[in-house]
Amino acid sequence: MVKNKRLALSISDASWGKLVSQLEYKCNWYGRTFVKIDRWFPSSKRCGHCGHIVGQLPLNIREWDCPKCSTHHDRDINASKNILAAGQAVSVCGANIRPERESPQGLLRNTRKGKKQKPKL
Repeated sequence: MVKNKRLALSISDASWGKLVSQLEYKCNWYGRTFVKIDRWFPSSKRCGHCGHIVGQLPLNIREWDCPKCSTHHDRDINASKNILAAGQAVSVCGANIRPERESPQGLLRNTRKGKKQKPKL
């Protein structure tokens, strides 16, 4: 959204971090569950019917058909359904929305002094 020259300043001023902290505060206040979905979760590119993820989906495409199951999707409605399903999966079965961090193997590690060491296998 920040790439749009007309909206960039307004969006940058919106203070998204403050909005998230206020939502979390209010959820705690009213005894609700607050689930924060990962920034890179493909909510609008994932088919809400079969789970297929489309590789490229430019922002100007507002409606699309799933190449796997041929279901027609409105981009925003599909994203909202996927976010709801992800939030319910976390609250019901404790699923993890954020991708697991994997330690890279075979890469040189940085030490405290900045010198590189041999890979730890």
